[in-house]
Amino acid sequence: MNPNAEFDVVVHGASGFTGRLVAEHFARRHPDLRWAMSGRSEAKLAAVRDEIGAASTPLIVADADDPASLGAMVARTKAVLTTVGPYQLYGSDLVAACAKAGTDYLDLCGEPAWMRQMIDAYEAAAKASGARILFSCGFDSIPFELGVWFVQQEAANRFGAPATRVKGRVRAMRGTFSGGTAASLKATLAAAARDPQVLEYLKDPFALTPDFAGPRQPHGAAVAYDDDLNAWTAPFVMAAINTRNVHRSNWLMGQPYGADFVYDEMFLTGPGEAGEAAAKAVAAGNAAMGAEGGPKPGEGPSLAEREAGFYDLLFVALAPDGRQARAGVKGDKDPGYGSTSKMIAETALCLIDTPDLAGGVWTPGAALRGKLVERLRETAGLAFAVE
Repeated sequence: MNPNAEFDVVVHGASGFTGRLVAEHFARRHPDLRWAMSGRSEAKLAAVRDEIGAASTPLIVADADDPASLGAMVARTKAVLTTVGPYQLYGSDLVAACAKAGTDYLDLCGEPAWMRQMIDAYEAAAKASGARILFSCGFDSIPFELGVWFVQQEAANRFGAPATRVKGRVRAMRGTFSGGTAASLKATLAAAARDPQVLEYLKDPFALTPDFAGPRQPHGAAVAYDDDLNAWTAPFVMAAINTRNVHRSNWLMGQPYGADFVYDEMFLTGPGEAGEAAAKAVAAGNAAMGAEGGPKPGEGPSLAEREAGFYDLLFVALAPDGRQARAGVKGDKDPGYGSTSKMIAETALCLIDTPDLAGGVWTPGAALRGKLVERLRETAGLAFAVE
């Protein structure tokens, strides 16, 4: 991180839907922040700047197709926060520029195969330059990473050690996934068709822990009854990215959860016939997720819809003798837009406020841990509670 940089953070993609929400958060919540807005079109950036009341915010023209413009941008700031996805199409040169320059990088990536490629390509450069590279700084995967970390603190207090088995369960959620999520899925499937290695990464729960493979993990791909929770469960569509980030967090922290750590995520639908029917309905909805009709990249829900959204997550740490430690994580806005935009904004500021963290490719949870929990409680509408 360049302590003498002109800006603390640049929001790249600020004229897009999610980027605009990040910019609004900075303008409203952090009026003294030294920040700038970046994107391909100066005219579009200027229009957004005027609409959100951030008239004095500098604008930077930078394009994924112009690596020189990306290099010039990252040289001016401590951190770049990018909402321009799919990242496998538009992010690689920006990661490379940040790793070379020593500039921090944050994104909303849910593309594990690309993330592994970036780890392999730029981990050494980031360590050498001091750049801290943080992927997945939104709903995937911060509430899940930090939810596991939080419940493990309670497990250590209650059991004398962290648990080697944790279950992540979505109890309730209202809101849409972002249009970028569907676009990323489409790009990932296309990449897997071209490159067999991408498919291998997608199937591997330890794809983000190079040279380490832990125990067999639950596949989470079918409706099932959970005896520990006495309820039916359905597959959760974001588990494929969240579980990999949780395992990377454990690995980066020196495996405090154990080298034999087992973690899965499911949607919790309740007991009895009603719970089973709800689980089957969720599974059917997952199968239709890729169909046309959802938000396109750059589109999203209205303010009223974002305000009405929320999520409620449960994390259960299981001791070998059957005892449980439980914790809940809740968000006060829709997961894909309202909450995500606040999370990545505050994670960027938390990272900037942690200058002693070494360079490298981190997860937000492993990099910032309890410090980020407290910041998200105070400024991003998240609640963490032992149950």
